[in-house]
Amino acid sequence: MASAMTDRNPRAAEASGTYTYTSRPRAVPCQRRRYRDSLLQPADEPLNYGNIMYDRRVIRGNTYALPTGQVPGQPDPLELQRQQQARRRALARKRAQEQLRPRTPEPVEGRKHVDVQTELYLEEIADRIVEVDMECQTDAFLDRPPTPLFIPAKTGKDVATQILEGELFDFDLEVKPMLQVLVGKTIEQALLEVMEEEELANLRANQYAYEEIRNVELAEVQRLEEQERRHREEKERRKRQQWEIIHKHNETSQKISARAFAQRYLADLLPSVFDSLRNSGYFYDPIERDIEIGFLPWLMNQVEKTMEHSVVGRTVLDMLIREVVERRLNNYEKKEDTQPSMRSDDVYSGPDTMTDPSGYKFFQGQPSP
Repeated sequence: MASAMTDRNPRAAEASGTYTYTSRPRAVPCQRRRYRDSLLQPADEPLNYGNIMYDRRVIRGNTYALPTGQVPGQPDPLELQRQQQARRRALARKRAQEQLRPRTPEPVEGRKHVDVQTELYLEEIADRIVEVDMECQTDAFLDRPPTPLFIPAKTGKDVATQILEGELFDFDLEVKPMLQVLVGKTIEQALLEVMEEEELANLRANQYAYEEIRNVELAEVQRLEEQERRHREEKERRKRQQWEIIHKHNETSQKISARAFAQRYLADLLPSVFDSLRNSGYFYDPIERDIEIGFLPWLMNQVEKTMEHSVVGRTVLDMLIREVVERRLNNYEKKEDTQPSMRSDDVYSGPDTMTDPSGYKFFQGQPSP
């Protein structure tokens, strides 16, 4: 075991003069990446690789392939990634420690918190931090030499055979078929080109003749189309002219019939209209209208007033006569009761007068006004 002896009191160990080594127990780091990094996870510790397949320093792949080395002067992307991950973990750990650290409550109004030393031995606090310059010189990296071209080792045995001149190939004999083929192909290609040129000339001549015939036919077609167009326009013009004539004839006949009907209708309409207007009072004699409006209403009012006065006078006269008759009748009845013997003495003084004891006279033959 690496640790020899452990003493919890370091001062006693120093006094005794014995050497002690203490190794804190720790869990074996997991080589696989966790699903989610914990805020309380400690910093990465150096891993003791047990399998070289997990060591990044071991290059895997084809040993014959040329490995692409890193360009001098550029940082290693793996190293940059490791540094970024370390910075992120440090920031996360710092935030976790700040969150877990108990905080001092906020000061009351008018006060503020001040950092003070609580150690047993006080020390002077200086604003300037002690700085020390350290230098380190490293060896320059040499470029990797180019990998030599791989040449496999020779296998088998070399065998030689001697061939004398003229045994395998005779140029004059072997070249005749090739020359025949070349000359024959050349002549055949030339004949084909000549035939193609003749055929093209014939096609061009036929094309020219066909174009001439087509131009003549097109001109004839255009002439016929123009003639048909003129005929169609003339037909449409005559149809339109005939339609206008028929329309004008119908319009004239309708106007004539309408005029005759209007004259026949107005012949009886005008007298009836004038008669109705005259009966309604739109046509009148000014003198007659003045008499009807001005004189006759005034005359009727005067007659009504005269009749009213006559009726009132007659009513008053009737009331007076009734009152006189009632008085005479009452007096006569009284006299009859007091003097019954005087009835026989009543005589007429004349044919038109009658005398009673009261001395009143009545004219019987005079009409009432």
